[in-house]
Amino acid sequence: MQNYKVEITRAARFDINEVFDFIARDNPVAAARFVKEMERQIRSLKKYPLRCPVIPEASELRREYRHMLYGAYRTIFKVGTKSVIIIR
Repeated sequence: MQNYKVEITRAARFDINEVFDFIARDNPVAAARFVKEMERQIRSLKKYPLRCPVIPEASELRREYRHMLYGAYRTIFKVGTKSVIIIR
């Protein structure tokens, strides 16, 4: 079983911070829990990232991006030979 290196782009890190800020307006504790769980899901991509489906718009983008859903949000990433790159 291969372990992939998970890398988060600057844009994706910005998105995570934006999600936190949005939720924290109403409930800072819930925002922290939400982001913590989202980051746990991202770390889980070290193993079996191909378990996640290819995004529906992949044919239009001509890239095989995959996604993972959490609540109303999705994490979009691409899988390389040894790494997973979190795009958004």
